[in-house]
Amino acid sequence: MMNGSVGPVERVMARDTWVVAGSVFAIVALAGLYTFYGVGMNMSALEMTRMAGPIGNPMTMGPGKTWTLGYALLVFLMWWVMMIAMMTPSAAPTLLLYTALKRHGSERTSATKLSLIFLFGYLLIWGGFSLLAAGMQWLTETIGLVEGPMMTLASRPAAGIVLILAGLFQFSALKTACLKQCSSPADFLTRHRRKGSPGALLMGMHHGAFCFGCCWALMALLFVGGIMNLYWIVGLAFYVLAEKIVPNPRFFARCTGAALIIWGLWCILTS
Repeated sequence: MMNGSVGPVERVMARDTWVVAGSVFAIVALAGLYTFYGVGMNMSALEMTRMAGPIGNPMTMGPGKTWTLGYALLVFLMWWVMMIAMMTPSAAPTLLLYTALKRHGSERTSATKLSLIFLFGYLLIWGGFSLLAAGMQWLTETIGLVEGPMMTLASRPAAGIVLILAGLFQFSALKTACLKQCSSPADFLTRHRRKGSPGALLMGMHHGAFCFGCCWALMALLFVGGIMNLYWIVGLAFYVLAEKIVPNPRFFARCTGAALIIWGLWCILTS
């Protein structure tokens, strides 16, 4: 525009960006509060963090809750809401670019709606992961590997093995391929573009699938540090975001993998 003025198109684009960014912030904030207060759990995340013991040697709190259908649903919701809080920020760059591209294209009038559908599809994939994680939590509690009330691996060698496996995954071809897609929003949106609401949902799920393939092993580390340990939740959320925006994500991921392997070996050798 002449003389630095902002035209109606630019104002609408700015509005869409703020609406989508505001929605992302609200979703993350609400999910964070839900996780922080541990809705439906024995203790809040803050209490669990304060009581956290060394890796593989959590505080013993006696028998945990009996796994009923209602409790299983609460655990699933805990995982899903926690994943929403942790993973939505790392999807924000792709989501905001998607919004901008839609605003410039033939679907400009529905850019905000399509962006929110895209985000919903992304979070659906993490809902699937949360179902698997809740099942794994039930299994590990049943066989005594996880201390139920503290939701943490109760064996130092087992914690070491999880750290090593997560570290090895950082070197895998699957990790590299998925990280490439997650760290290149423009490339992903160009390669997988679709139109309409069904297309937005599928693109969101597709992006979520790449993020799942990239980060599932890192999320498994919550069993090591404590599923509701705030230090691990916040630390992993920041790490996942950093892994997608650093200049050389593959090198960054492999450095982390080496550190995890060394940490895991130390846990086993000192158990």
